[in-house]
Order: sequence, then structure tokens, then C-alpha cells
Amino acid sequence: MATTTRTRTADTALTTAEKAFELLTCEPAPLVFNARPVPGLPDTTMPLDELRSLLVHERYDSDTTDELWRQLAHHARDRGPAWVVGAIGVALPALTHLAAKISRGHARHADDVDSEVLAGFLLALRTADLAPPRLWLRLCWAAWRAGTAVVKADDGEELPLDLPSGSRSPRMPYGHPDLLLGRAAVAGLITAEAAELISATRFGDTLIEHLAAEQGVTAPVLRMRRRRAERIVAAAVTRGDLSGPIRSPGGREAVMTA
Repeated sequence: MATTTRTRTADTALTTAEKAFELLTCEPAPLVFNARPVPGLPDTTMPLDELRSLLVHERYDSDTTDELWRQLAHHARDRGPAWVVGAIGVALPALTHLAAKISRGHARHADDVDSEVLAGFLLALRTADLAPPRLWLRLCWAAWRAGTAVVKADDGEELPLDLPSGSRSPRMPYGHPDLLLGRAAVAGLITAEAAELISATRFGDTLIEHLAAEQGVTAPVLRMRRRRAERIVAAAVTRGDLSGPIRSPGGREAVMTA
């Protein structure tokens, strides 16, 4: 879990959580985690701050990470508030990194981003299905979505100053990105599977790791396929190939409307 340095001028949800975690893990009675049931971790018990330090400095495979977070999530759900604080504390280096990345360029909303990142993670910690793979990534994704919602809302608060007056029909392609992907697929520029991959992972809630597991390939392979397809679509948009009538590879004109 990576860390990111960020300057804060006041207490935020994340800095407050860090202070609570420090109190929870200080002597003489720090909260300890039994790592023995988690394959890949040391066969011992350890204070939660030591566990966090271990996760920051060591790389573990997805099976170890999944089982660790299943244990922490079960503790947070079954053993009371101390374990909720403890689980959040273990995740704080990653949550701080996510919040700093989201807040870049949106400094006035940094405190709100911190709050929403923490709230999104906490909700997922309490409610996420713990059985499917990539639990840690799903928890982080929930935190990311919650934090970026603050920035997206901010982007829509005011109209741009150079907004032209009057109204006119936009030049194609326009509308939901799925329509653009559909036009590219109909034209034979990309496959329907590539269009679905981009749509599901860029505009939906699907993690690329989940799709990779379902398809029996690695996540880097899917990312390479997605990147190749996105470059094709971007080049087609630049050339204007997706504006106006779209013809399928067989020569038939296809009509796609919003």
C-alpha cells in the first residue's frame, strides 16, 4: 500500500482516524491481530501498527491480501468499534494516497474528499461481499468512487465563462460514451468485446481484475487490450470517422442514435 505526502492545515477525517489508530495501538495494551490463519503472513500475533508497517514495506500476493482483509472485515463487523478503527488504520496509507490523488487540483475540497474516501471505504468494509476475489481492490475502489464523486459534483457547480450563447445541435459523435463505442464496434474498428471491456471498466463499476479472472487471463493482458482499443477509437474520433453515417464491414449503413 503506497503512501503519499500531503499537507493539511486542519484535522480531517483521515488525520482524525490516524490519531484514533495511534491511541488504539499504543502501549501498554495495543490491539493485536492473529496473523496465523492468513497464509503468507508471519505465524504470530502482532499489534496492528506492526501489521500496517509490514503491508507497506512487503508485497503479498492477492490470496494473502484477500484473506487478511476478510479477517479484518469480519473483526470490524463482529468485534465492535475498536476493530473498525483498527481496520481503517491499517488501510490509511492507501486511503491517504487515494485522497491526495483525487484532491490534486481541487484543494478547496480536500477535506470533503477525505471524508468521502473514508466513508466509502467504511461502507464497503461493513457491507461488501467478502467471498469473491480481489476484496482489497474492491474496498479501495469503493473509497475511490466516493471521493471522486466530490470532485465530479464540483465540476458541475458553475458554467464555464466562455460558454457560447444560443443553442445548436452538437456534431457527432455525442451522447453517452457507450454510443461512441457502439459506433466503433459497428464500423468494425474494434470488437464488441473490446467495446464492452472499455465500457465496463471505464464507465461502470467493474474491476478489470474481476474480468481477467473470469476470462482466465491476467489483468495486464486486459489492460493492454483496452489501451489498444482506446487508441483506435481516439484516432477514429480525431479523423472524424465516427461522425455521420456508420457502415458495417459488410457495407450496410447502421443508424445509431442517442
